[in-house]
Amino acid sequence: MKKRRREDGKIRIIGGVWRGRKLIVAEQPGLRPTPDRIRETLFNWLASIIPGARCLDLFSGTGALGFEALSRGALQVVMVEHNKQLVRLLEENKSALAAGQAEIINADALAWLGTANGQFDVVFLDPPFHKNIAQKTCELLANREYLSPSGYVYTETERDATLSVAGLKTIKQAEAGQVKFMLHHYTPGISE
Repeated sequence: MKKRRREDGKIRIIGGVWRGRKLIVAEQPGLRPTPDRIRETLFNWLASIIPGARCLDLFSGTGALGFEALSRGALQVVMVEHNKQLVRLLEENKSALAAGQAEIINADALAWLGTANGQFDVVFLDPPFHKNIAQKTCELLANREYLSPSGYVYTETERDATLSVAGLKTIKQAEAGQVKFMLHHYTPGISE
């Protein structure tokens, strides 16, 4: 089933006002749209948090997490993606959904974090695997106060990855295939 979705170049939004709408997906090496089952679990975890939330979707890729958040009532989602082809598709999907609350930025996520301002209630973090990027990015998020008080960070990593950042406490965790996905709560002053 997952392979078929990738072959037809689309994935669907699974909940909210855009439920059933499809997002255009590029065939790119290393691009791993978050599967329906994982998105369903994640947004069940965040059900009471997403409505009215200001979100950041780093390493946005297909935008599946960001558009899903908007569909479920997020106030705003900033999507940061380095690949220009993927940015064009994010813009097409934004236009097709009339998602004015989506801000799409073509930039390297880590470089952008070095210059960004503001705080986010929820950060979606699904970086390329096997590069320890999740750890580095979480450290930047926590140390530079990009997270609102009691904010949340969702991470998607390879199954054997370890992640430990002062100020982020893992509150939910699950695995699907070779993917480990976790929800962290921002609590400054605590160690994982």
